[in-house]
Amino acid sequence: MFFDHIEAAPADPILGLTDAFKNDPRADKINLGVGVYKNEQGQTAILDCVKKAEKLLLEKETTKSYLPITGMPEYGRFARELIFGKGHEYVDGGRAVSCHCPGGTGALRIGADFIRQQNVATTVWISDPTWANHYQIATSAGLKFERYPYYDRVSHSLAFDRMMETLSQAHEGDVVLLHGCCHNPTGIDPTPEQWEQIAVFLKEHKLLPFIDFAYQGIGHGIDEDALGVRTVAKHCPEMLVASSFSKNFGLYNERAGVLTVVSENTETAAKVISQLKISVRTAISNPPAHGEKIVTTILSDAQLRAQWEQELKGMRDRILEMRHLLVEKLSAAGAGDYSFFESQNGMFSFSGLDKDQVARLKEEFGIYIVGSGRICVAGINHSNIDRLVEALKAVKK
Repeated sequence: MFFDHIEAAPADPILGLTDAFKNDPRADKINLGVGVYKNEQGQTAILDCVKKAEKLLLEKETTKSYLPITGMPEYGRFARELIFGKGHEYVDGGRAVSCHCPGGTGALRIGADFIRQQNVATTVWISDPTWANHYQIATSAGLKFERYPYYDRVSHSLAFDRMMETLSQAHEGDVVLLHGCCHNPTGIDPTPEQWEQIAVFLKEHKLLPFIDFAYQGIGHGIDEDALGVRTVAKHCPEMLVASSFSKNFGLYNERAGVLTVVSENTETAAKVISQLKISVRTAISNPPAHGEKIVTTILSDAQLRAQWEQELKGMRDRILEMRHLLVEKLSAAGAGDYSFFESQNGMFSFSGLDKDQVARLKEEFGIYIVGSGRICVAGINHSNIDRLVEALKAVKK
């Protein structure tokens, strides 16, 4: 038969972990693998500002007709304002164009398709380690990928010199994929000075930046987390940015993402958006509406926006509190020096655990983390942190 030759694909390393967690009968199990924010009660709750926006939409919405292929213009404009800042030339100047994609993943894929289909480049450089789906997206779009070192496992820091040395091997015109903030999975971001060096390097070597910007506002703040993107934009005349509102608005299943492409001039930008429409049309035909309408409603209303920023700050502060408390408790328990957790940003931390230790956490303690040793700090709370400390101490012996 036609499909007899097909072999079963290996389980996704993160989604497969979630399935295993669900099937674990232990009542005290802990899921620190999946990359979603959880509150103190262990819930991925809907933000209050989102509930209010949805109520407004329910009352005022008059149609479920198709959106424009690239989404509502105001949605793209708000996305550019978050990325580049109010008053920046890329918000309304015509050089930057945006289109709604299904989540940050969709933005990455549409961007990769555009790069390949328009013969912009054939090779993309991706950090090692990175979010595993980056490699699959590049390959599925028909791009080749190379890896550049990113994480120093000994010092638990950015391997900046090795990163730049390796990127010097890239050919003119290659794409460099960067994490805008809260690097997944390490939690390590370049310093402002390093971002400046990266941006100048990309310009001088004529490399195209493609920035995965999935966690804006989760690390240190909306503007603070945009420092890297804005530094690159200051030096590089062309770039792509894949934004996501899954984390900072909690809109995981609404698939609200944005691809923004910056061109050297407005004439080129007009051509770019015409081709992006074809990429979107052939991939999804038309974007989903509900998520982008929620985001647009919140960002266009002063009170709702202020409430969103306050709720986002609450999420950010809770993650920072858990980082600090985990380091404090591990130190008090004599489990070793984990102070590097506090120099990492966002939802994730690289624990330094090897695969055997990760397996022990799962089998003996019912604690699930990714095989690379990545821990989702947002899954830690006051109820499970002591069990986590006990388990980490045990597997590190």
